[in-house]
Amino acid sequence: MRGAYAVLLALCLGVFGALATAGPAQAAPQTIPNGTQFKDTSGNPVHAHGGGVLKVGSYYYWFGEHRNADNTFRYVDAYRSTDLKNWEFRNHVLTEASDPELATANIERPKVMYNASTGKFVMWMHKENGTDYSEARAAVAVSDTVDGNYTWKGSFRPLGQHMSRDITVFVDTDGAGYMVSAARENYDLQIYRLTADYIGIASLVANPWPGGHREAPALFKRNGVYFMLTSGATGWNPNQQQYATATNIAGPWSAMKNIGDSTAYGSQTAYVLPVQGGSGTSYLYLGDRWGNSFGGTVNDSRYVWLPLTFSNSTTMAMNWSPEVTVDTAAGTVSGTSATYNTLVARHSSKCADVTSQSLWAGAQLKQYDCNGGTNQKYWFKSVGSGYYQLMVRNSSLCVQENASTVTQENCSSATSQQWSLTTTGSYVNVKSRASGECLDVNGASTANGAALITYTCNGGTNQQWTRGT
Repeated sequence: MRGAYAVLLALCLGVFGALATAGPAQAAPQTIPNGTQFKDTSGNPVHAHGGGVLKVGSYYYWFGEHRNADNTFRYVDAYRSTDLKNWEFRNHVLTEASDPELATANIERPKVMYNASTGKFVMWMHKENGTDYSEARAAVAVSDTVDGNYTWKGSFRPLGQHMSRDITVFVDTDGAGYMVSAARENYDLQIYRLTADYIGIASLVANPWPGGHREAPALFKRNGVYFMLTSGATGWNPNQQQYATATNIAGPWSAMKNIGDSTAYGSQTAYVLPVQGGSGTSYLYLGDRWGNSFGGTVNDSRYVWLPLTFSNSTTMAMNWSPEVTVDTAAGTVSGTSATYNTLVARHSSKCADVTSQSLWAGAQLKQYDCNGGTNQKYWFKSVGSGYYQLMVRNSSLCVQENASTVTQENCSSATSQQWSLTTTGSYVNVKSRASGECLDVNGASTANGAALITYTCNGGTNQQWTRGT
Protein backbone atom coordinates (compact mmCIF):
# COMPACT_ATOMS: atom_id res chain seq x y z
CA MET A 1 0.00 0.00 0.00
CA ARG A 2 2.82 2.35 0.85
CA GLY A 3 4.25 1.77 -2.66
CA ALA A 4 0.89 2.59 -4.29
CA TYR A 5 0.59 5.68 -2.09
CA ALA A 6 4.07 6.80 -3.12
CA VAL A 7 3.18 6.43 -6.81
CA LEU A 8 -0.07 8.37 -6.31
CA LEU A 9 1.75 11.10 -4.40
CA ALA A 10 4.39 11.36 -7.13
CA LEU A 11 1.71 11.65 -9.78
CA CYS A 12 -0.08 14.38 -7.82
CA LEU A 13 3.14 16.29 -7.27
CA GLY A 14 3.97 15.96 -10.96
CA VAL A 15 0.61 17.39 -11.96
CA PHE A 16 0.96 20.20 -9.42
CA GLY A 17 4.46 20.98 -10.66
CA ALA A 18 3.28 21.09 -14.25
CA LEU A 19 0.48 23.47 -13.29
CA ALA A 20 2.83 25.65 -11.29
CA THR A 21 5.24 26.09 -14.19
CA ALA A 22 2.72 26.17 -17.02
CA GLY A 23 2.55 29.29 -19.16
CA PRO A 24 -0.56 31.36 -19.73
CA ALA A 25 -3.67 29.71 -21.11
CA GLN A 26 -4.25 30.02 -24.83
CA ALA A 27 -5.71 33.47 -25.46
CA ALA A 28 -9.30 33.85 -26.62
CA PRO A 29 -10.15 36.13 -29.58
CA GLN A 30 -10.48 39.79 -28.57
CA THR A 31 -12.16 42.80 -30.18
CA ILE A 32 -10.13 45.99 -29.77
CA PRO A 33 -11.69 49.46 -30.29
CA ASN A 34 -9.76 51.70 -32.64
CA GLY A 35 -8.55 55.28 -32.31
CA THR A 36 -8.72 55.19 -28.51
CA GLN A 37 -6.38 55.55 -25.57
CA PHE A 38 -5.87 52.00 -24.31
CA LYS A 39 -5.94 51.14 -20.59
CA ASP A 40 -3.80 48.53 -18.87
CA THR A 41 -5.15 45.81 -16.57
CA SER A 42 -4.91 48.25 -13.63
CA GLY A 43 -7.02 50.85 -15.44
CA ASN A 44 -4.13 53.23 -16.22
CA PRO A 45 -3.41 54.62 -19.69
CA VAL A 46 -1.02 52.50 -21.74
CA HIS A 47 2.00 54.66 -22.56
CA ALA A 48 3.72 52.76 -25.37
CA HIS A 49 3.78 55.56 -27.94
CA GLY A 50 6.05 55.20 -30.97
CA GLY A 51 6.56 51.67 -29.78
CA GLY A 52 7.28 48.19 -30.98
CA VAL A 53 6.27 44.67 -29.99
CA LEU A 54 8.40 41.59 -29.37
CA LYS A 55 6.95 38.12 -28.80
CA VAL A 56 8.67 36.01 -26.14
CA GLY A 57 7.07 32.64 -25.46
CA SER A 58 3.30 33.12 -25.24
CA TYR A 59 3.57 36.82 -24.40
CA TYR A 60 3.69 39.86 -26.62
CA TYR A 61 5.81 42.61 -25.02
CA TRP A 62 4.99 46.18 -26.03
CA PHE A 63 7.60 48.90 -25.46
CA GLY A 64 7.07 52.61 -26.00
CA GLU A 65 7.41 56.20 -24.94
CA HIS A 66 6.05 57.57 -21.67
CA ARG A 67 6.61 61.33 -21.41
CA ASN A 68 6.54 63.94 -18.67
CA ALA A 69 3.72 66.50 -18.60
CA ASP A 70 5.93 68.94 -20.53
CA ASN A 71 6.46 66.30 -23.27
CA THR A 72 10.05 65.49 -22.28
CA PHE A 73 11.31 61.93 -21.80
CA ARG A 74 10.36 60.12 -18.60
CA TYR A 75 10.35 56.36 -19.24
CA VAL A 76 10.37 53.62 -21.77
CA ASP A 77 7.53 51.45 -20.50
CA ALA A 78 7.03 47.72 -21.03
CA TYR A 79 3.68 45.89 -21.06
CA ARG A 80 2.79 42.29 -21.84
CA SER A 81 -0.27 40.49 -23.18
CA THR A 82 -1.25 37.13 -24.62
CA ASP A 83 -4.24 38.47 -26.57
CA LEU A 84 -3.11 42.00 -27.61
CA LYS A 85 -6.02 43.60 -25.77
CA ASN A 86 -5.36 43.05 -22.07
CA TRP A 87 -2.01 44.68 -21.31
CA GLU A 88 -0.26 44.19 -18.00
CA PHE A 89 2.24 46.90 -17.02
CA ARG A 90 5.60 45.30 -16.29
CA ASN A 91 8.29 47.91 -15.77
CA HIS A 92 9.76 51.30 -16.56
CA VAL A 93 12.61 49.55 -18.37
CA LEU A 94 14.56 52.72 -19.15
CA THR A 95 14.25 55.97 -17.15
CA GLU A 96 15.74 59.42 -16.75
CA ALA A 97 17.82 57.94 -13.92
CA SER A 98 19.19 55.02 -15.95
CA ASP A 99 22.24 57.04 -17.05
CA PRO A 100 23.42 60.68 -16.70
CA GLU A 101 23.02 61.09 -20.48
CA LEU A 102 19.29 60.43 -20.10
CA ALA A 103 18.68 63.12 -17.47
CA THR A 104 18.17 65.77 -20.15
CA ALA A 105 17.51 63.53 -23.16
CA ASN A 106 14.54 62.94 -25.38
CA ILE A 107 13.98 59.30 -26.31
CA GLU A 108 11.70 58.30 -29.18
CA ARG A 109 10.53 55.12 -30.95
CA PRO A 110 12.16 52.43 -28.77
CA LYS A 111 12.29 49.00 -30.39
CA VAL A 112 13.54 45.79 -28.74
CA MET A 113 15.05 42.74 -30.44
CA TYR A 114 16.30 39.44 -29.02
CA ASN A 115 19.76 38.16 -29.90
CA ALA A 116 19.65 34.37 -29.84
CA SER A 117 23.44 33.97 -29.79
CA THR A 118 24.08 36.26 -26.80
CA GLY A 119 20.76 35.74 -25.00
CA LYS A 120 20.45 39.53 -24.65
CA PHE A 121 17.53 41.84 -25.32
CA VAL A 122 18.72 44.90 -27.25
CA MET A 123 16.81 48.19 -27.42
CA TRP A 124 17.42 50.70 -30.19
CA MET A 125 15.96 54.19 -30.08
CA HIS A 126 16.23 57.76 -31.37
CA LYS A 127 17.99 60.09 -28.93
CA GLU A 128 17.96 63.89 -28.81
CA ASN A 129 19.25 66.45 -26.30
CA GLY A 130 15.82 67.25 -24.86
CA THR A 131 15.77 70.77 -26.29
CA ASP A 132 15.71 70.38 -30.07
CA TYR A 133 16.36 67.83 -32.82
CA SER A 134 19.96 68.78 -33.58
CA GLU A 135 21.65 65.65 -32.18
CA ALA A 136 19.88 63.14 -34.44
CA ARG A 137 21.54 60.13 -32.80
CA ALA A 138 20.78 56.44 -32.46
CA ALA A 139 21.10 54.86 -29.03
CA VAL A 140 21.32 51.36 -27.56
CA ALA A 141 20.45 49.73 -24.23
CA VAL A 142 20.69 46.06 -23.22
CA SER A 143 19.02 43.72 -20.71
CA ASP A 144 19.30 40.08 -19.69
CA THR A 145 15.50 39.86 -19.39
CA VAL A 146 12.83 41.18 -21.71
CA ASP A 147 11.13 43.41 -19.13
CA GLY A 148 14.05 44.02 -16.78
CA ASN A 149 16.02 47.23 -16.34
CA TYR A 150 17.95 48.06 -19.51
CA THR A 151 21.59 49.18 -19.25
CA TRP A 152 22.39 52.26 -21.32
CA LYS A 153 25.19 51.67 -23.84
CA GLY A 154 25.32 55.19 -25.25
CA SER A 155 24.28 57.19 -28.30
CA PHE A 156 26.02 57.93 -31.58
CA ARG A 157 25.52 58.76 -35.24
CA PRO A 158 25.61 55.59 -37.34
CA LEU A 159 29.06 54.98 -38.84
CA GLY A 160 30.08 58.21 -37.13
CA GLN A 161 28.50 60.45 -39.76
CA HIS A 162 24.83 59.80 -40.53
CA MET A 163 21.99 61.60 -38.83
CA SER A 164 19.50 59.19 -37.23
CA ARG A 165 15.96 60.13 -36.25
CA ASP A 166 12.85 57.93 -36.56
CA ILE A 167 14.04 54.36 -36.15
CA THR A 168 12.98 50.72 -36.36
CA VAL A 169 14.66 47.30 -36.15
CA PHE A 170 14.18 43.96 -37.86
CA VAL A 171 15.56 40.43 -37.35
CA ASP A 172 15.67 38.43 -40.58
CA THR A 173 14.96 34.73 -40.88
CA ASP A 174 18.71 34.02 -40.95
CA GLY A 175 19.21 35.84 -37.63
CA ALA A 176 20.80 38.94 -39.14
CA GLY A 177 19.76 42.15 -37.40
CA TYR A 178 18.95 45.41 -39.16
CA MET A 179 18.23 48.98 -38.11
CA VAL A 180 16.42 51.53 -40.29
CA SER A 181 16.52 55.25 -39.57
CA ALA A 182 15.64 58.56 -41.14
CA ALA A 183 18.80 60.47 -42.11
CA ARG A 184 19.85 63.76 -43.70
CA GLU A 185 17.05 65.80 -42.11
CA ASN A 186 14.64 62.95 -42.93
CA TYR A 187 15.35 63.16 -46.66
CA ASP A 188 16.95 59.69 -46.68
CA LEU A 189 15.74 56.43 -45.17
CA GLN A 190 18.76 54.21 -44.59
CA ILE A 191 19.00 50.48 -43.89
CA TYR A 192 21.95 49.32 -41.75
CA ARG A 193 23.15 45.83 -40.94
CA LEU A 194 23.93 45.39 -37.25
CA THR A 195 26.90 43.65 -35.69
CA ALA A 196 26.44 40.02 -34.64
CA ASP A 197 25.49 41.08 -31.09
CA TYR A 198 23.00 43.70 -32.46
CA ILE A 199 24.67 46.41 -30.35
CA GLY A 200 26.56 48.22 -33.13
CA ILE A 201 26.36 49.17 -36.81
CA ALA A 202 28.27 46.86 -39.16
CA SER A 203 27.52 48.54 -42.49
CA LEU A 204 25.16 50.68 -44.52
CA VAL A 205 23.14 48.24 -46.63
CA ALA A 206 20.95 50.57 -48.69
CA ASN A 207 19.60 54.08 -49.12
CA PRO A 208 16.79 53.19 -51.53
CA TRP A 209 14.78 56.45 -51.71
CA PRO A 210 17.23 59.38 -51.52
CA GLY A 211 15.41 62.67 -51.16
CA GLY A 212 12.14 60.92 -50.37
CA HIS A 213 11.55 62.88 -47.14
CA ARG A 214 10.22 59.86 -45.23
CA GLU A 215 10.09 58.95 -41.55
CA ALA A 216 8.35 56.50 -39.17
CA PRO A 217 9.69 53.33 -40.84
CA ALA A 218 8.33 49.83 -40.19
CA LEU A 219 10.05 46.86 -41.84
CA PHE A 220 8.67 43.33 -42.06
CA LYS A 221 8.94 40.25 -44.27
CA ARG A 222 6.11 38.21 -45.74
CA ASN A 223 6.61 35.10 -47.85
CA GLY A 224 10.12 36.13 -48.84
CA VAL A 225 9.19 39.73 -49.70
CA TYR A 226 10.39 42.68 -47.59
CA PHE A 227 7.90 45.50 -46.97
CA MET A 228 8.88 48.99 -45.83
CA LEU A 229 5.98 51.10 -44.56
CA THR A 230 6.61 54.78 -43.78
CA SER A 231 5.01 58.19 -43.43
CA GLY A 232 5.90 61.54 -44.91
CA ALA A 233 7.72 64.02 -42.70
CA THR A 234 5.08 66.46 -41.41
CA GLY A 235 5.93 66.55 -37.70
CA TRP A 236 3.10 65.41 -35.46
CA ASN A 237 0.44 65.84 -38.15
CA PRO A 238 -0.72 62.72 -40.02
CA ASN A 239 -0.16 62.31 -43.74
CA GLN A 240 -0.28 59.80 -46.57
CA GLN A 241 1.50 56.55 -45.67
CA GLN A 242 3.44 54.76 -48.39
CA TYR A 243 5.14 51.41 -48.78
CA ALA A 244 7.75 49.72 -50.96
CA THR A 245 8.86 46.11 -51.50
CA ALA A 246 11.99 44.13 -52.33
CA THR A 247 13.05 40.49 -52.50
CA ASN A 248 16.52 41.37 -51.17
CA ILE A 249 16.88 43.73 -48.23
CA ALA A 250 19.75 45.45 -50.04
CA GLY A 251 17.49 46.09 -53.03
CA PRO A 252 16.50 46.85 -55.59
CA TRP A 253 13.46 48.30 -53.81
CA SER A 254 10.31 49.38 -55.60
CA ALA A 255 9.11 52.96 -55.68
CA MET A 256 6.85 54.03 -52.83
CA LYS A 257 3.09 53.46 -53.28
CA ASN A 258 0.22 54.98 -51.33
CA ILE A 259 -1.70 52.95 -48.75
CA GLY A 260 -4.78 53.86 -46.72
CA ASP A 261 -6.33 57.31 -46.93
CA SER A 262 -4.54 60.67 -47.09
CA THR A 263 -3.90 60.76 -43.32
CA ALA A 264 -3.51 57.03 -42.56
CA TYR A 265 -6.83 57.44 -40.74
CA GLY A 266 -5.33 60.12 -38.53
CA SER A 267 -2.23 58.12 -37.58
CA GLN A 268 1.46 57.55 -38.18
CA THR A 269 3.27 54.22 -38.48
CA ALA A 270 4.82 52.85 -35.31
CA TYR A 271 5.26 49.15 -36.10
CA VAL A 272 3.89 46.23 -38.12
CA LEU A 273 3.27 43.18 -35.96
CA PRO A 274 3.15 39.66 -37.45
CA VAL A 275 0.52 37.67 -35.52
CA GLN A 276 1.42 34.02 -35.98
CA GLY A 277 -0.90 31.19 -34.93
CA GLY A 278 -2.38 27.86 -35.88
CA SER A 279 -4.11 29.16 -39.00
CA GLY A 280 -1.16 31.15 -40.33
CA THR A 281 0.25 34.64 -39.95
CA SER A 282 -1.60 37.95 -40.20
CA TYR A 283 -0.09 41.44 -40.14
CA LEU A 284 -1.32 44.21 -37.89
CA TYR A 285 -0.55 47.89 -38.47
CA LEU A 286 0.19 49.70 -35.20
CA GLY A 287 -0.11 53.47 -35.54
CA ASP A 288 -0.05 56.50 -33.26
CA ARG A 289 -2.65 59.25 -33.40
CA TRP A 290 -0.38 61.81 -31.81
CA GLY A 291 -1.88 63.98 -29.10
CA ASN A 292 0.32 66.86 -30.28
CA SER A 293 -1.65 66.92 -33.55
CA PHE A 294 -4.88 67.84 -31.76
CA GLY A 295 -3.64 70.20 -29.05
CA GLY A 296 -2.38 67.70 -26.48
CA THR A 297 0.87 65.94 -25.66
CA VAL A 298 2.39 62.56 -26.48
CA ASN A 299 0.72 61.09 -23.40
CA ASP A 300 -2.68 62.09 -24.85
CA SER A 301 -2.07 60.05 -28.00
CA ARG A 302 -4.43 57.30 -29.15
CA TYR A 303 -3.72 54.04 -30.97
CA VAL A 304 -4.89 53.09 -34.45
CA TRP A 305 -4.54 49.36 -35.17
CA LEU A 306 -5.64 48.04 -38.55
CA PRO A 307 -5.36 44.77 -40.49
CA LEU A 308 -3.02 44.78 -43.47
CA THR A 309 -4.31 42.77 -46.42
CA PHE A 310 -2.46 41.44 -49.47
CA SER A 311 -3.96 40.85 -52.92
CA ASN A 312 -0.67 39.43 -54.20
CA SER A 313 2.92 39.02 -53.04
CA THR A 314 3.81 42.72 -53.35
CA THR A 315 0.50 44.58 -53.07
CA MET A 316 -0.74 45.69 -49.66
CA ALA A 317 -3.89 47.51 -48.54
CA MET A 318 -5.14 49.06 -45.31
CA ASN A 319 -8.76 50.11 -44.67
CA TRP A 320 -10.46 51.79 -41.75
CA SER A 321 -12.36 49.75 -39.19
CA PRO A 322 -13.74 51.00 -35.87
CA GLU A 323 -12.79 47.70 -34.23
CA VAL A 324 -10.22 44.99 -34.86
CA THR A 325 -10.71 41.36 -33.81
CA VAL A 326 -7.47 39.53 -33.05
CA ASP A 327 -7.11 35.81 -32.44
CA THR A 328 -3.50 35.28 -31.39
CA ALA A 329 -3.99 31.51 -31.10
CA ALA A 330 -5.18 31.24 -34.71
CA GLY A 331 -3.00 34.06 -36.05
CA THR A 332 -5.95 35.95 -37.55
CA VAL A 333 -6.75 39.67 -37.62
CA SER A 334 -9.97 41.13 -39.03
CA GLY A 335 -11.76 44.45 -39.05
CA THR A 336 -15.39 45.15 -38.20
CA SER A 337 -17.43 46.27 -41.17
CA ALA A 338 -19.24 49.48 -40.28
CA THR A 339 -21.57 51.84 -42.12
CA TYR A 340 -21.38 55.51 -41.14
CA ASN A 341 -24.36 57.83 -41.38
CA THR A 342 -24.98 61.52 -41.03
CA LEU A 343 -27.89 62.85 -38.98
CA VAL A 344 -29.64 65.67 -40.80
CA ALA A 345 -32.20 67.79 -38.92
CA ARG A 346 -35.52 68.07 -40.78
CA HIS A 347 -36.21 71.69 -39.85
CA SER A 348 -32.77 73.10 -40.80
CA SER A 349 -31.26 70.56 -43.21
CA LYS A 350 -28.05 70.81 -41.16
CA CYS A 351 -25.96 67.96 -39.82
CA ALA A 352 -25.25 66.85 -36.27
CA ASP A 353 -21.62 67.92 -35.95
CA VAL A 354 -18.89 67.52 -33.31
CA THR A 355 -17.73 71.08 -32.81
CA SER A 356 -14.41 72.08 -34.40
CA GLN A 357 -13.73 68.48 -35.45
CA SER A 358 -12.59 67.92 -31.86
CA LEU A 359 -11.06 64.62 -30.80
CA TRP A 360 -11.48 65.42 -27.11
CA ALA A 361 -13.99 63.89 -24.74
CA GLY A 362 -16.48 66.51 -23.64
CA ALA A 363 -16.77 68.27 -27.00
CA GLN A 364 -20.34 69.37 -27.69
CA LEU A 365 -22.52 68.33 -30.59
CA LYS A 366 -24.05 71.17 -32.57
CA GLN A 367 -25.68 71.52 -35.96
CA TYR A 368 -23.68 72.75 -38.91
CA ASP A 369 -23.86 72.82 -42.69
CA CYS A 370 -23.37 69.27 -43.97
CA ASN A 371 -19.86 69.03 -45.42
CA GLY A 372 -18.92 65.34 -45.48
CA GLY A 373 -16.54 65.68 -42.55
CA THR A 374 -15.86 62.62 -40.43
CA ASN A 375 -17.00 64.65 -37.40
CA GLN A 376 -20.48 64.48 -38.96
CA LYS A 377 -20.51 60.71 -39.43
CA TYR A 378 -21.70 58.11 -36.90
CA TRP A 379 -21.59 54.35 -36.64
CA PHE A 380 -24.88 53.10 -35.18
CA LYS A 381 -23.44 50.18 -33.23
CA SER A 382 -26.10 47.84 -31.88
CA VAL A 383 -25.83 47.11 -28.15
CA GLY A 384 -28.94 44.91 -28.11
CA SER A 385 -32.57 45.35 -27.05
CA GLY A 386 -33.12 47.89 -29.82
CA TYR A 387 -30.48 50.37 -28.62
CA TYR A 388 -27.42 51.78 -30.34
CA GLN A 389 -24.23 53.59 -29.52
CA LEU A 390 -23.47 56.45 -31.91
CA MET A 391 -19.70 56.30 -32.44
CA VAL A 392 -18.17 59.35 -34.10
CA ARG A 393 -16.01 58.43 -37.07
CA ASN A 394 -13.18 60.94 -36.53
CA SER A 395 -12.77 60.58 -32.75
CA SER A 396 -13.96 57.01 -32.00
CA LEU A 397 -15.89 58.54 -29.07
CA CYS A 398 -19.58 57.98 -28.38
CA VAL A 399 -22.47 60.43 -28.33
CA GLN A 400 -23.66 60.88 -24.74
CA GLU A 401 -26.48 62.68 -22.98
CA ASN A 402 -25.15 64.81 -20.08
CA ALA A 403 -28.15 66.26 -18.25
CA SER A 404 -29.73 67.94 -21.29
CA THR A 405 -26.51 68.66 -23.22
CA VAL A 406 -25.08 66.23 -25.76
CA THR A 407 -21.34 65.58 -26.00
CA GLN A 408 -18.89 62.94 -27.21
CA GLU A 409 -17.26 60.85 -24.49
CA ASN A 410 -15.16 57.71 -24.14
CA CYS A 411 -17.40 54.82 -25.10
CA SER A 412 -18.81 52.86 -22.18
CA SER A 413 -21.79 50.73 -21.22
CA ALA A 414 -23.63 53.74 -19.72
CA THR A 415 -27.29 54.01 -20.72
CA SER A 416 -26.65 57.71 -21.40
CA GLN A 417 -24.75 56.49 -24.50
CA GLN A 418 -27.58 54.22 -25.67
CA TRP A 419 -30.20 55.49 -28.09
CA SER A 420 -33.31 54.04 -29.70
CA LEU A 421 -34.56 54.92 -33.17
CA THR A 422 -38.24 55.39 -33.97
CA THR A 423 -39.06 55.76 -37.66
CA THR A 424 -41.97 57.87 -38.83
CA GLY A 425 -42.14 58.12 -42.60
CA SER A 426 -38.76 59.30 -43.87
CA TYR A 427 -37.55 60.52 -40.47
CA VAL A 428 -36.31 59.06 -37.19
CA ASN A 429 -36.54 60.19 -33.60
CA VAL A 430 -33.37 59.46 -31.62
CA LYS A 431 -34.29 58.82 -27.98
CA SER A 432 -31.97 58.51 -24.97
CA ARG A 433 -32.33 55.29 -23.01
CA ALA A 434 -31.30 57.08 -19.81
CA SER A 435 -33.89 59.88 -19.82
CA GLY A 436 -36.40 58.90 -22.51
CA GLU A 437 -35.92 62.35 -24.08
CA CYS A 438 -35.32 63.02 -27.77
CA LEU A 439 -32.30 64.39 -29.58
CA ASP A 440 -33.27 67.99 -30.30
CA VAL A 441 -31.82 71.16 -31.87
CA ASN A 442 -32.09 73.75 -29.11
CA GLY A 443 -34.86 76.27 -29.68
CA ALA A 444 -35.57 74.86 -33.15
CA SER A 445 -32.77 77.15 -34.35
CA THR A 446 -31.73 77.00 -38.00
CA ALA A 447 -28.35 78.66 -37.34
CA ASN A 448 -24.96 77.03 -37.56
CA GLY A 449 -23.61 76.30 -34.09
CA ALA A 450 -26.99 75.71 -32.42
CA ALA A 451 -26.51 73.16 -29.63
CA LEU A 452 -27.89 69.65 -29.74
CA ILE A 453 -29.72 68.80 -26.53
CA THR A 454 -32.18 66.21 -25.25
CA TYR A 455 -35.73 67.40 -24.65
CA THR A 456 -39.15 65.95 -24.00
CA CYS A 457 -40.25 64.21 -27.20
CA ASN A 458 -42.90 66.44 -28.81
CA GLY A 459 -43.01 65.63 -32.54
CA GLY A 460 -41.22 68.85 -33.53
CA THR A 461 -39.30 68.89 -36.80
CA ASN A 462 -36.19 69.86 -34.80
CA GLN A 463 -36.42 66.36 -33.29
CA GLN A 464 -36.77 64.62 -36.64
CA TRP A 465 -33.66 63.37 -38.37
CA THR A 466 -32.67 61.78 -41.68
CA ARG A 467 -29.90 59.20 -41.67
CA GLY A 468 -27.74 60.09 -44.64
CA THR A 469 -24.62 58.50 -46.08
